[in-house]
Amino acid sequence: MNLHHTILALFVLASCSQTVNTSISMNPKTEGNEVESLEVVEAESFQRDSAVDYSTFTNEQWKEILTSMEYHILREKGTERAFTGDYVDNKKSGVYVCKGCATPLFESTTKFKSGTGWPSFYDKIDDHVQMVPDNSYGMQRSEVICAVCKGHQGHVFVDGPEPTGLRYCINSKSLYFVEKN
Repeated sequence: MNLHHTILALFVLASCSQTVNTSISMNPKTEGNEVESLEVVEAESFQRDSAVDYSTFTNEQWKEILTSMEYHILREKGTERAFTGDYVDNKKSGVYVCKGCATPLFESTTKFKSGTGWPSFYDKIDDHVQMVPDNSYGMQRSEVICAVCKGHQGHVFVDGPEPTGLRYCINSKSLYFVEKN
């Protein structure tokens, strides 16, 4: 691991061991005394402790810290519908970390618009990402998993841009984005 990635990993781990928590609120849109509609603002809560060994978590422990959709994707190898993820169109500068354990997986500088409906990257951060054979549904693919917690991220294909020619096609729900300040 080079110095740049070491510093980046420390920054991300320090950032992700803090809680991001905004409360759920309903903001009524009113005209006069009548309520026209309610705008529901959902909470985002993300906290991972860098001292915890997430590789030993049981299914019950994962269910305690992940939403049902995050659990389905990360632990049951599910997939979110195309063009529904939070990070498909994200153009901010930062690092994408595993939603399961906060391991830095992809840098925003390697993200590109693939048109597939999922965030796509042409490179990963060092050995933080692993590929395993996936022969489900009668296809031969390479599944992308987090090297630490083994959480399913998506798949990698050989139709990406230079310099790698790879396209890491990743579920937004399996990631958390840490914006650079």
